[in-house]
Amino acid sequence: MNPLDVWREEEEKALAALRQAGLLRRLRLPQGIDLVSDDFLGLASHSQLIEAMRAALPGLGGGAGGSRLMRGHDRAFERIEVRLAAFCDTEAALLFTTGYAANQGLLQALAGPGDLVLSDERNHPSIVDGIRLSGALEVVYAHQDLEAVERALRAPRGGRAFLVTESVFGMDGDLAPLAALVALAEAQGGLVVVDEAHATGLYGTRGSGRVEELGLRDRVLATVHAGGKALGSGGAWVAGPRVLRDRLVNHARTFMHSTAPLPVLTAALEAGLDLVQREPHRRQEVHRKAALLRRELAAAGLPAPGEAPIVPIHVGDPAVAVALQDGLAAAGFDARAVRPPTVPEGTARLRITVRYPVADGDLLRFARELARLPRVGAAPLPEPPPALGLALPSSE
Repeated sequence: MNPLDVWREEEEKALAALRQAGLLRRLRLPQGIDLVSDDFLGLASHSQLIEAMRAALPGLGGGAGGSRLMRGHDRAFERIEVRLAAFCDTEAALLFTTGYAANQGLLQALAGPGDLVLSDERNHPSIVDGIRLSGALEVVYAHQDLEAVERALRAPRGGRAFLVTESVFGMDGDLAPLAALVALAEAQGGLVVVDEAHATGLYGTRGSGRVEELGLRDRVLATVHAGGKALGSGGAWVAGPRVLRDRLVNHARTFMHSTAPLPVLTAALEAGLDLVQREPHRRQEVHRKAALLRRELAAAGLPAPGEAPIVPIHVGDPAVAVALQDGLAAAGFDARAVRPPTVPEGTARLRITVRYPVADGDLLRFARELARLPRVGAAPLPEPPPALGLALPSSE
């Protein structure tokens, strides 16, 4: 049999198994009231952001033409990185094409064999992959387990110790105990890296995230920020000391070996920062609306954990999550099911994002529609899986 035919047959069987388990993914065009995107502040369609890109395009051109270490560098990148560093109150910032590239490149460049990296079990896959690529010894600790963190930090080690956490967990909507984690790391000579992807634009006086909000800037080595979520455009950046930026330029493979972002992205980021800082009421309203939705869900017997503008509706069974997704779509809402392997087995859910443009009345109607759909709440959230404990980097 032709090897290509064998491969095709095996893949079709694998896809059929996913379909049977309720885990098959398909691309779906946006339709209905947006309760799924990370455009929390509604800036992606804001006229100021669009006009800024249009005005900048003639002077910046289309593609970058290469990596920034070759021909792809531009003064526009230098200007926006100065602005991003000021926004985060750090010495320097470095722009990456995506948040995945930023996390992966940062951790791969920062840690190495002999070092120890502690990672919350619910950290984003980009963090997981970056640690594995670093070759460092990894300890995955149970979600928010401060005692496990302290034990791991106290254990003998040969090299440096790093602790990596999201500040707002993207699938659970809960907040990391950053002040406590920083204190534990400091006590044992560890360095802290915080992924602020879901906090950028939503927390702090300037809007740069929870590190700013909690006054931890001088006690954290690096923060990672997304431009494609609350800021409404794209790209991501690492903020921290100038020497860290220099290290990334020389060692972060996702920066060194990637074509630079479209230069016009810098105009969109600039406009997004202007709007975040000039219109703080947007993020205030998002938090108010998130509290409103949680109260309405609780009143309907559907309590949603967390406190961020990410509201998980746990159902457990992937098929139930998909049925709820489809029922809500019929009612005019775009609310997507999140299933394994994105989340652990038995914890399928709807992941709702509360957005500034969505009216209070629509949020209340969403809660009512969700409550009337069959089987919602029938599968309670099981206990989270145990921490993976001490583990050598995977060779997969």
